[in-house]
Amino acid sequence: MDCMNQDVGFAERYRAVRARDARFDGQFFFAVSSTGIYCRPSCPARTPKPEHLTFYTTSAAAHEAGYRACKRCLPEAVPGTPEWNLRQDLAGRAMRLIREGAMNRGGVQALSDQLGYSPRHIHRSLSAELGAGPLALARAHRAQTARNLLTSTDLSVSDIAFAAGFRSLRQFNDTMREVFDATPGEIRSRSTSGPKGHPPDHPEAPHPGKGQAPIVLSLDLPVREPFDAYEVFGFLAERALPGVEFAQLAEDRLVYARTLPLPSGPGAMEVTADGESVRWRLSLRCELTSLADVPNVVATVRRLLDLDADPGAVDAALSEDPALAPLAERTPGIRLPGAADPEEYVTRAIVGQQISVAAARTQLSRLVSQLGTPYESAFTGLTTVFPSPERILHGVPDPGDPAERPLDPQRPLRLTARSIRTVRRAAEALVNRELQVHAGIEPETLRSQLTALPGIGEWTAAYLSLRLLNHPDTWMTGDVALVAGGRDLGLIDDETPTPAAHRKLAKHAEAWSPWRSYAAMHLWKAAVLSKGHQT
Repeated sequence: MDCMNQDVGFAERYRAVRARDARFDGQFFFAVSSTGIYCRPSCPARTPKPEHLTFYTTSAAAHEAGYRACKRCLPEAVPGTPEWNLRQDLAGRAMRLIREGAMNRGGVQALSDQLGYSPRHIHRSLSAELGAGPLALARAHRAQTARNLLTSTDLSVSDIAFAAGFRSLRQFNDTMREVFDATPGEIRSRSTSGPKGHPPDHPEAPHPGKGQAPIVLSLDLPVREPFDAYEVFGFLAERALPGVEFAQLAEDRLVYARTLPLPSGPGAMEVTADGESVRWRLSLRCELTSLADVPNVVATVRRLLDLDADPGAVDAALSEDPALAPLAERTPGIRLPGAADPEEYVTRAIVGQQISVAAARTQLSRLVSQLGTPYESAFTGLTTVFPSPERILHGVPDPGDPAERPLDPQRPLRLTARSIRTVRRAAEALVNRELQVHAGIEPETLRSQLTALPGIGEWTAAYLSLRLLNHPDTWMTGDVALVAGGRDLGLIDDETPTPAAHRKLAKHAEAWSPWRSYAAMHLWKAAVLSKGHQT
């Protein structure tokens, strides 16, 4: 059971509740036996006595124990827990998939197929680890999605039920009353930031067909502060592919938009950060073929910007190293840029092997212009969907003789024969499901699948683990920019030969675990600022 009272961390969690520390919102919940409600740590209500408290890792566990959500602190309106990126056990990987709406289309069986365990084993494991089974966890996530839609959009109640993943309006109404002790209409009317009005309900959620306008939604994105928006938006902007992505960076307003291949059809999203320093308000606009894709888009954006990270824990741990402390102080809340489309990023990482960011962008832009799918968007700069693995496999010709030779300027990729073969082989593996890159895969499994493909080495496998899974503890031995950053920080002498420098830095990086991926972001930034290296 997920009750934490016997855990050695009870005292620390109670101190967080007593201090109303917002840094822990979403990382755990506390339930109060005398009131029958559960809250987030920063709830402004009077702190209950310790004997009345029970701590839970998930809101679903509190639901299952008979508690309802606090109407004052709205515990569902918080960033997600970073634990699901840190944990690589079955529970952590299952939560990542549930968060992306994996159960909305195929139920527990869909989860089972992706995780490779029986539904019964998954239910038993999640109940033991998290205090709730997969159905209850998915139900809690749907309730959270629905609450956000009720307070942020003009959608009808029936459309919101469909978008959140509920199978019926009755199930939706019952769940909202049970979780929030309020009807959907009451939740909407209490919102101070939501829409002023909304259209009447209708029985069918819209499903635009060919030639029909897409569904357009706007949503708020909670984020745990501090949030280094400049760095993560800048990272994405530097690598943005014309037509597929668009970025605009100003001092107090950052915009990143891109097209997306979604389960129900192509769509697009645009995320905007308004603010300054480390305090930002994030909002999302999305174009969808079907409302069923809402959970997928929200999860994609949260993974892309690493919005569920725990910056306090990361910065505190890395600051213990005197070499990294100034970097953590200079850039608080640094994030791991994720990947909007994992299959797309496999191709992008392979093309980017051994060449600069600018050169990779040139190659990939040519690939997009020749093989991408046209897309009409109301968002600035978006005209194309990145080619699928099938289109790449059929549109990138086999180079034939593997020997080096002059490259045809008309080809989608002007790379060496070896690199083109690697791109084609990876696309084939994705099509045949030999290579799986969903959020529920174990990092070691992903690494072994990638390195089994000719032309993909350990560096590329590690880099994809960082970008595809937001894995916080990845280290890329052999990365020249990391060594350059290490030399700049004085961790490696300038006279140390490169192979020995890689080994020495990797050994030193062990002390940064389990946050080595974030340390790598700091070192990359240091290398770029001092010597112009790019990764």
